Amino acid sequence: MMSSNHFRFKKIIYDRVDDADVKVTSTSAIAQMYIRKQNIFTEKKIFPYAKMEDLRLDLLPKIRVMAQNHAGGQHPWTAMDDQELLKSAGLYGRDVVTGEEGFNLAALMLLGKDDVILNVAPTYVTDALVRKVNVDRYDDREIIKTNLIESYSQLLDFGRKNLPDKFFLEGAVNKSLRNTIVREMVSNTLMHREFTSSYTAKFVIEKDRMYVENANRATKEGFITVDNLEPNPKNPIIAAFFRNIGYADQLGSGVRKLFKYCKFYSGKEPEFVEGDVFRIIVPLDEEYSFDFGVNNKSVSETLDDKIATLESDLKRTKNKIETLDCDFETKEELEIVQLIKENPSITQKEIQQRTGISLGTVKRILPKLQKKGILVREGGKRFGRWIIK
Repeated sequence: MMSSNHFRFKKIIYDRVDDADVKVTSTSAIAQMYIRKQNIFTEKKIFPYAKMEDLRLDLLPKIRVMAQNHAGGQHPWTAMDDQELLKSAGLYGRDVVTGEEGFNLAALMLLGKDDVILNVAPTYVTDALVRKVNVDRYDDREIIKTNLIESYSQLLDFGRKNLPDKFFLEGAVNKSLRNTIVREMVSNTLMHREFTSSYTAKFVIEKDRMYVENANRATKEGFITVDNLEPNPKNPIIAAFFRNIGYADQLGSGVRKLFKYCKFYSGKEPEFVEGDVFRIIVPLDEEYSFDFGVNNKSVSETLDDKIATLESDLKRTKNKIETLDCDFETKEELEIVQLIKENPSITQKEIQQRTGISLGTVKRILPKLQKKGILVREGGKRFGRWIIK
């Protein structure tokens, strides 16, 4: 049995990953692989015996107000009764393949009562942890198993409780960097997770970083950047509901916001890792302030120090590669090309270890150098080598 992406040989299932065939043995991994390959939306699964009383209808008045405020004063949901609203949001419908009619998984995850959610998604949970002092266990913890609407509020409150809110002015307006960043991370991990997976979703705050991770119906693997971003809805019904009530913005805007505001919050860029487990990693630095730099230096003093260091590093690195006649934009590009010159078979992981540049940055720079015509890759990922033109 074969396809372009996976095949079975002697009752063993293999998944094609880049140029390699990887043996898949665990039941959960096989199920996740087929969900990914078939490109289906599990949120649309119909539960024909689910009833209105299985939902938290007491949340709908609040939802109408939120939708109205987000829309600027007028929203169609305000004039609808409960059943009309649920149908309008795509939470009630008919499966044209099976003929089943009723509430779908999206409805039960968004508005279901806790016991109903436990019934349809028994492994659904978000484990929120703080590991700053006690890194072996935790300093603070909340296990959240309720509907997505209330999970969103609880996770935001957890972030507000355990993260500093640094002063930042955007124009003349005081903007909460902490709330903006946590909002994007929380909405993403709730909207885009694969609810049929047994993988435990997490929101973890550590001393030098925080991250969310969740099961994912991935269409590709690797790092996501602003340059290679291709918005792909994993749960379009849930995502549309979140956008209607202001819990999320247009698809893809969250990535851009995090890249923008993380620089102001910690001075560093976030990482988005796409795979069967999706991760957003945001660096943290409690001493960093966009207004005062690090260790109470002013912005101008910090920038002067950085510029002087950068110029010195660039001068030293350029002297190392005088034989190369190339147009480099950063000292990281120079360092990477120098290492490749010394060892054309060097791996991305070895570059990261030798230079201290993050693996995500290495993965962004190499394609850029190829596009500029400085580097050419010969052979495959595992046994190939780099050629400097």
